[in-house]
Amino acid sequence: MNSVPSVLLWFLLRLGGHSAEACTTLAVGAKASADGSVLLSHSNDFEGNGDARLCFVPAADHAPGSSRPIYWDKEDYPRFVGHGRGSCYEPAAGQKPYEPIGYIPQVNHTYAYYEAQYGIMNEHGLGIGETTCSGVFATTAVGRGGKALLSIDSLTRIAMERARTAREAVELIGGLAEAHGFYGVGSFEGGAESLMVGDPKEVFVFHILPDPSGTSAIWAAQRVPDDHVAVAANMFIIRNIDFADTTNFLFSSSVRSVAEAKGWWQLGQPLDFTAIYSDGEYAQKFYSGRRVWGAYRKFGVVGLPDNYTDLRHDAVYPVTAKPPSPVKVRDLFSIHRDYYEGTKFDMTKGLAAGPWGDPDRFMTTSNVTGNWERSIGIYRTTTAHVVQVRSVGQGSVLWFGPHASASTCFVPVSAPSSAVPAPYSIADPNALSRQSAYWAHRTVFNVAKIKYSYAMEDVRALQARLETEGEALVARLDAMLPQADTETLNEAYAEHAARVHQAFWALPDQIVQKYADGWLHDQAPLGYPDWWLRAVGYQQGPPPPPKQPNPAAQPSLASGMKLGSTKCSDGVVQRCVQSCPVDGFALCAADCTQPCVTQPPALVV
Repeated sequence: MNSVPSVLLWFLLRLGGHSAEACTTLAVGAKASADGSVLLSHSNDFEGNGDARLCFVPAADHAPGSSRPIYWDKEDYPRFVGHGRGSCYEPAAGQKPYEPIGYIPQVNHTYAYYEAQYGIMNEHGLGIGETTCSGVFATTAVGRGGKALLSIDSLTRIAMERARTAREAVELIGGLAEAHGFYGVGSFEGGAESLMVGDPKEVFVFHILPDPSGTSAIWAAQRVPDDHVAVAANMFIIRNIDFADTTNFLFSSSVRSVAEAKGWWQLGQPLDFTAIYSDGEYAQKFYSGRRVWGAYRKFGVVGLPDNYTDLRHDAVYPVTAKPPSPVKVRDLFSIHRDYYEGTKFDMTKGLAAGPWGDPDRFMTTSNVTGNWERSIGIYRTTTAHVVQVRSVGQGSVLWFGPHASASTCFVPVSAPSSAVPAPYSIADPNALSRQSAYWAHRTVFNVAKIKYSYAMEDVRALQARLETEGEALVARLDAMLPQADTETLNEAYAEHAARVHQAFWALPDQIVQKYADGWLHDQAPLGYPDWWLRAVGYQQGPPPPPKQPNPAAQPSLASGMKLGSTKCSDGVVQRCVQSCPVDGFALCAADCTQPCVTQPPALVV
């Protein structure tokens, strides 16, 4: 099957049951970080039934000549059912192990690693983050209408199993994809992929897409300078490749041969990888570029334009940039929680945010034409992580947060640890569980929307306290080495994760108790902001009732009544009482009947 953009291909991919993933990735060189670590991150902004479990795959030895099974990657829950990948995936009652779609030669020994939808961090500290991209070619898997065997899901796991360094991982992923074929798991817009791949010394931006035959791959990687940062958000970012500089650029031979065969490039000209092989932004204009601009802004890189014509051909953003100040681990947490606050694109402002400044814009099925701004932080994140890639102390540290970054809490585990804290291995999106950290954060996220701007202050305060405790824990365990063995690390991280899990399950009740029914602690009303009242037409609501005369300032209708007069008749008293105003009614009515009280009753004949 040829890998060409087509309506038929789009439908074939959709029939696979997947939605495109829309992720944001960040990378920080060792000299740009505050502690000398390489940093990289990934938010898995899944549009479907995502699997938010963190799983640990143990190291293993394999018989000479054995084969490694490759599975079609089902990017929803459960992502895999079967044996040989740790307790996380063992079949439960009624579950049938998945069938391989093919095999590649196995190596004698595979390394231990942590994974979610993709491989994240292995025992040697190698780290990876992923973002799906558009590409000019796309194809499908073996057994599903195509000839390609490997997706980015499988490739990142194989890299975790076999590679110690970023450069080794890039070359391994690229080589396997060329040999066995690469396919994108998502919709056509997600037919290509990008990775941040880092070790303690260097980090690469890596791009890959199928070749036109659907049996191989086109790929390139660019090294991030040690004092720079990089941002990729659902679109390629690598521009001109220096084919003579093999220290800073790695690539397949097909990068040039395909471009030349298609008439897109000639020898001697610069080869702009993004302009040639990207299919541009998908979903809408600014879908990728706004996040790149926003993340660089949070890194402190200012002066970049917030507008352009076509991001594929307009190289308005640098591949990498030097931040003005050292970057901390928690700076990446903050970027993944960003809704462009304080800018003209601030999603906590305006009528769409409502009176409480809610920045999330849910998907709509309306026929109304339009689009929402795409922020970095988003409600549909399945998981987010930051890998602090380092060679000191325990080595690399994975900071993992299930569900939306705005309301998650990033918890640490380290490269030499060998277990997942129990609440982070439970994440069925269709079955709420009090044992699940994913569901704790998902519940907090949704409950906070009753008074978002107020409730999120409580969420952020808890995040800050527990993430500070997490940093202190990592430092304390670093200081304990070499005495701290694997079990000590596992227990320490599990205890911290349990505290986070417990605290975030307590938070929804606290939020409801504090802000229920529009009151603060059931006392003072919180009201609505003036701008919102004006915007929704509050001033055009029902008017106040007509003003009535003050009875104290008006002569009493009964004041002229005289004893024995006809003004004590029922009709006169009735008319008097009916004319009494609401304010002071009782006194007025009594005045109306006073003559009748003091007048002797008439003789009835």
